[in-house]
Amino acid sequence: MHSDTREDSTPDFVAMGAALSSELIALRRELHQIPELAFELPRTQARLLAALKGLPLEIHPLDGVSGFWATLRGGRPGPTVLLRADMDALPVTEQSGESFASSNGAMHACGHDLHMSGMVGAVKILSQLREQIAGTVLFMFQPNEETPAGARLMLEQGLLDATGERPVVAWGLHEMPYPAGTVHISQGAQMASNCQFTATFTGSGGHGSAPHAAIDPVPAVLDLGQQLQNLVTREFSVFDPVVCTVTQLRAGEAINVIHDTASLGATVRAVSREATERFARRSVELARAVAAAHRCEVEAGFRVNCPTTINDPRAARIAAATAQELFGAERVVGMEHPVMASEDFSYVLEQVPGAFFFFGALPEGVDPAGAPQLHSPLARYNDAVLGDQAALLAALAFKGASSQRDFEGASSQGGFEGALSQRDED
Repeated sequence: MHSDTREDSTPDFVAMGAALSSELIALRRELHQIPELAFELPRTQARLLAALKGLPLEIHPLDGVSGFWATLRGGRPGPTVLLRADMDALPVTEQSGESFASSNGAMHACGHDLHMSGMVGAVKILSQLREQIAGTVLFMFQPNEETPAGARLMLEQGLLDATGERPVVAWGLHEMPYPAGTVHISQGAQMASNCQFTATFTGSGGHGSAPHAAIDPVPAVLDLGQQLQNLVTREFSVFDPVVCTVTQLRAGEAINVIHDTASLGATVRAVSREATERFARRSVELARAVAAAHRCEVEAGFRVNCPTTINDPRAARIAAATAQELFGAERVVGMEHPVMASEDFSYVLEQVPGAFFFFGALPEGVDPAGAPQLHSPLARYNDAVLGDQAALLAALAFKGASSQRDFEGASSQGGFEGALSQRDED
């Protein structure tokens, strides 16, 4: 294993990650075979703690649920930097055909097994460099991202005060079916908010043959479904997009009955706080107006499950610059548009400046256009990227902890190239 241990030198993170690659792949495949859900992850947590045993860490388990954070204190004083990996799987029966596929009815169909393994690699690299680190690295091993509820719980239990001072920057990543080893990042919204809208209309039931003698809530539900689409296309700019998809329609069981109630549910995604807040207000107003038009009562509500994942532009530039230094410019992609899926690391980024980025893990020989997507029972990931993934996380934490200037210095520069030119001048 190669690393230059002189105090003022830059470690060879790529070489250090490569030296761990086989170990990390083996760990990932073990974790893949024991997927667990939500907050109950005892086998997963035990395997991770075993992988971290003997390292110079302070481990703090969460109260009442699986999950923990670990603290690595550097050899010199400095700020705290946060790294995050999520631990939970999905209630999906695996059909990937992998030799190490899960057989317990759950599946790491979203790549969290790679996230955990890459984080273990980053911990091991940084532990080797502990005396060179000016500051503290806080490793966030989070349960229940899929609901999502885990990030909020960790924040409530004191994550950001774990080292005695709040982190100056936070980093997280997600595997995606993009070309292996590529890094994809935005300087603003990286992923959309995850919200839900529900409306239950109450009328007056009756016989299906005599609608004039009843107040039928079904037409109100159908009308609202259409009006929500008009709301998206007529009140929101295409440059600040909102997606509203009606996924639930409910009334009664009997086909010849006009039932008293009917309801609608929709998932809503937006890429700005302003659009999320405005859609919340207008959707409820619209439901009330539709109810009045149909002579019904309505209970309507809007809930934000997690906000938009918004990268700090400075942090995004530094992440991109660091990835270019490690892997070359051809492996770094500045995203033109956010992904409309959601991510509860957004709660951390509301309180700590930082960035969330995607790491390509497309298997060899698979066409990106036809690759199974996240959450698919057919999803497969290329774990050969784990050495590089660990290297990038470690480099970000090392540079962020060793020099706040790296984080602050990009603030006045424009674009990813600004961070590169600033770092080159330094």
